Amino acid sequence: MHFILFLNNIMIKFSRNFSFKIFIVLLILIQSNRIYSQTDTIHYNVDLMGLTSKGKYAPFWLHSRQYGTVSASPSSASLLLNFSKNFDHKDRLLDYGFGASGLARTASDTSQVYIHELYLKARLLVFDMVLGMREEQYGNQDESLSGGGFLFSRNARPIPKIFAGIENFTAIPFTYGYAEIRGGITHGKFIDNIGQKNVLLHHKFAYLRLGGKLPVRLQYGFEHVAQWGGTGVISSIVKPSPTFRDFIKIFMGSSGGEDASISDQINVLGNHIINQNLRLDVDINDFTIGTYWQVVNEDKPLRIIGKTMNLPDGLWGISIHNKSFPYVSGLLYELLNTTDMSGPFHDKDGIIYGGGDSYFTNGDFPGGWSHFSRTIGTPFITSPLYNENHGLSTQNNSVRVHHFGVEGEVIGFRYKALASFSKNYGNYAKDANNFKRNSSYFFDVNKQFPSLSNVELGCSLGVDRGELMGNNYGVSLTVRKTGFLKW
Repeated sequence: MHFILFLNNIMIKFSRNFSFKIFIVLLILIQSNRIYSQTDTIHYNVDLMGLTSKGKYAPFWLHSRQYGTVSASPSSASLLLNFSKNFDHKDRLLDYGFGASGLARTASDTSQVYIHELYLKARLLVFDMVLGMREEQYGNQDESLSGGGFLFSRNARPIPKIFAGIENFTAIPFTYGYAEIRGGITHGKFIDNIGQKNVLLHHKFAYLRLGGKLPVRLQYGFEHVAQWGGTGVISSIVKPSPTFRDFIKIFMGSSGGEDASISDQINVLGNHIINQNLRLDVDINDFTIGTYWQVVNEDKPLRIIGKTMNLPDGLWGISIHNKSFPYVSGLLYELLNTTDMSGPFHDKDGIIYGGGDSYFTNGDFPGGWSHFSRTIGTPFITSPLYNENHGLSTQNNSVRVHHFGVEGEVIGFRYKALASFSKNYGNYAKDANNFKRNSSYFFDVNKQFPSLSNVELGCSLGVDRGELMGNNYGVSLTVRKTGFLKW
């Protein structure tokens, strides 16, 4: 059997009946691991959330970048139960971890109960392997205050995957820690079945970081994702079963064969997106200043960052964090622009220009770069769930956004405030004089109470103003209980 079919069969089994089997494996691993002298720690949390708002949707920042756990409906409530074990013992040659979480949610339009995360992971020396679906974050953006990375933004539900590689930055031998790398390869499967069934995911990435413990550190990262395979749901598209030869074409970004669509024969097989990013961190006393730049490309020719055809497009950010002034521990500003798209023409008169990128959309994949109707990349490229005509892919991917963030702690209360201001032009066939303004505001405060068994209470306020999403006002309340189990 071809290697790629083997991987695909694993993903199919995972999406159908893996839930029960993985728990059996977890129990075996947990019990067998007790032969070690060290004890293992399992973390758990229970989150109860209620949201109410006025308007057509819940305010943008009350439901975005939550891995799809919060409904976009004006009113909703949810219960999330999570158990996880991380790599606990650095002295072990082989260590393992796992995670499992279930979500029960009711909203004004629907009710759902589903498994949110379910994965096993193992580490041998510095090498990692993961099987399952879990919350992940890629890119070089600020983890707390960013509006989200260009390619990955924590906006959509996890995708079942098989991953192998070096997940965390690891020092290159004989460099004394001044040069570090991370990277890996993923094979996954979209399980939303919106527009097509059995769409596959290819993702590989490589990062290099220089500087180590020096006060100046430079980082470059390269990411390549591709959607491929699949069988049409709303169309008559029927694609042959994926083969290892197809996988090689996906890996290399090569054109499709005679059995591929005309688009895939002219361009490349599947829907490909390349992300390149740079980051520079500087330590000055108790302050860390981070600057970063992200770009994406959806067409050839592939050029190094700074030389791409869509040079005006990208995500630029600067963050400042400090350790000595908790009242304002973090500040951030980001600029996102996607209005250039490498020019208006992809091809004209038989000549391929590589323009008209129309980010996150693709005719052969109706849902585009989204999962369960939420964009996987930056949420400012509007998720399909907002489409009033019930279209499956994003219809607003030409945007210009200014995003601000601040966070800190006052007498034990942690707070975070976000403000985003955008001009939204629709798609690449935009009218520069016809755009929709939108502004979204967010304020969150939470506090942990050790005397109440580490119960944490949180309150978030959200406001939207403008023509894109309408005027929405809302509040959400969260109660979280966290703890540890010893094995």
